[in-house]
Amino acid sequence: MRPGDHRTHRVENQPPPLAGADLLACDPALTDAVVREGAEEALPTLRQLAAVAASEEAREHARLANTHSPVLHTHDRYGHRIDEVEFHPSWHWLMRTSVGWGLHGAPWVAEPGTGAHVARAAGFYLMSQLEPGHGCPISMTYAAVPALRRDAELAARYEPGLRSTSYEFGLTEPSTKTGLLAGMSMTEKQGGSDVRAGTTTATVTSDGTYRLVGHKWFTSAPMNDLFLTLAQAPAGLTCFVLPRVLPDGTRNAIRLQRLKDKLGNRSNASAEIEYTGATAWRLGDEGRGVQTIIEMVSMTRLDCVLGSAALTRAALTEAAHHVAHRSAFGTRLADAPLMQAVIADLALESEAATALAMRLAGAVDRDERLLLRLALPAAKYLVCKRAPAVVAEALECLGGNGYVEDSGMPRLYREAPLNSIWEGSGNVTALDVLRAVTREPESVDAVFAEIESASGLDSWFDRGVRELRTELRGREERRARRLAEMLALCLQGSLLLRHAPDEVARAFVASRFLPDGPWRTSGTLPAEAQADALVARITP
Repeated sequence: MRPGDHRTHRVENQPPPLAGADLLACDPALTDAVVREGAEEALPTLRQLAAVAASEEAREHARLANTHSPVLHTHDRYGHRIDEVEFHPSWHWLMRTSVGWGLHGAPWVAEPGTGAHVARAAGFYLMSQLEPGHGCPISMTYAAVPALRRDAELAARYEPGLRSTSYEFGLTEPSTKTGLLAGMSMTEKQGGSDVRAGTTTATVTSDGTYRLVGHKWFTSAPMNDLFLTLAQAPAGLTCFVLPRVLPDGTRNAIRLQRLKDKLGNRSNASAEIEYTGATAWRLGDEGRGVQTIIEMVSMTRLDCVLGSAALTRAALTEAAHHVAHRSAFGTRLADAPLMQAVIADLALESEAATALAMRLAGAVDRDERLLLRLALPAAKYLVCKRAPAVVAEALECLGGNGYVEDSGMPRLYREAPLNSIWEGSGNVTALDVLRAVTREPESVDAVFAEIESASGLDSWFDRGVRELRTELRGREERRARRLAEMLALCLQGSLLLRHAPDEVARAFVASRFLPDGPWRTSGTLPAEAQADALVARITP
């Protein structure tokens, strides 16, 4: 410094920007799973998408979409009811990108077993690492297609638009648009997850349509073009399709009352809505509403697992990048044994979540319904429950820097609890596991066929599987969470033992299946775990 120079510090010992990192090169768990589940031909395309998602431009759009939350306009300046939501341009960039890459309804045009759903799941996972909020309308559109196929006429009317890779925002009659988005509206304030307690009524008219009157407590992406919803028809709870704009071009009687002020997921609008005589078309038989809409719920649950796996991976990437470039007490953090143990443990959680999520996507692609019936709610329970703890540990790896908004970690932390709540919170999902075990024993056989493919590869894992069988015999409601966790953990262990490198599989089993584990904080790996190899494997 020259005399009189008043600079007081230099910027040093800070990591370089993460923008531009190769998201596939540091995520072999994903690329291996894409090949294993039958979508190897999609890898070149996924590399292109990964480059987009990691770009400085994309990261800035993600930041802006969350900084500038959606704004509800119930009326125009003259007092006319308009019920429109205004989004920041960065939201539209995110939506246009994901729709353009076919991460919504596009895979449903492919034949089963072609890998289309696996490729789509990998793309959804990559874009969810960038910005998870916009994944909600993408996910609901993906999930709506199989449910709509219960009615050939409705499917013919809407499915081409839902599969289109054109993003067209705005309230317009669906047949005039180049692309459509779908949503789901089920919960009411008096019922929550107990959708059968809904009070919205549906009255049939002379032309065969229904008029819906009632309220819905939580409807995400309210500017989508059509919604699947539940209402009480004469024969009981029934599923309906409601477009925002009717065939004659008039707006349907769907009123947006207010937007939710949410913990996270700030880029995405979630609304309380009212049907004031809204026109709807019945989907499926009267009184079979839950059975009709459950397929949509199942597909959105898959995306909850993928989304939480993506959040886990995003947090891990930030933490591993930080410690690779930061020194303390004369040592690079990534070389400090205790920090290695923490990052390695987070890496194990990420690899297990990714492997299981992609296995479920492969099951969708191959129509393995029995496996999905039990494995999907179990996976949703464990993977989504673990995400907040993993993100918190990753944030702590950055120290005070991680607690500052500029790091991006607080946004991940606020988002982390979301997927465990949506599409059935922890207790609801665990009880669904118990219901599948009790009522559909074939699903248990399908899951154990998957788990026991790793029999004999590790004695501690085999012991864990025996404990799972003992737990299954009890079938007590108060232990439903334990059952769900054990099922998912055994599925993860089986996948890693069969397909992951030895240092990954052994460390996972040793830290999750030994009698003195699993410990509930990260970085408590057994001494034999090769932490340095695990860290090197996942560092961008």
